[in-house]
Amino acid sequence: MVHKVLFWTGFGLAVRVWQLGLEMRPFFNKGSLWAYPVFGGVGASFGYWIQGVDERQQKILGARRASLLEKRARRAEREAAEAEE
Repeated sequence: MVHKVLFWTGFGLAVRVWQLGLEMRPFFNKGSLWAYPVFGGVGASFGYWIQGVDERQQKILGARRASLLEKRARRAEREAAEAEE
C-alpha cells in the first residue's frame, strides 16, 4: 500500500515542478514553497483512494473467481455422473 501512496506523492510533486517549468518560474521561490506539500498531499490522497479501489476490485474478482470454479466443479461432477449412467 505504501508504494502506491509514495508514487502518487512523487507524481504530485512532479506536477508542481512541471507547472513551474511551464510558467518559467523558479522552483524554490520562498513565497511558493507551501504549494509543494499541497501537491504532494493531493497526490498521496489520490494514491490512498486508488489503493482502496484496487483492494475492493480484487475482493470482487476473487469472489467471482471462486464462484466460477465452484460452478465448473459442480458441472464436472454432474457430467461425470451422467457419463456413468
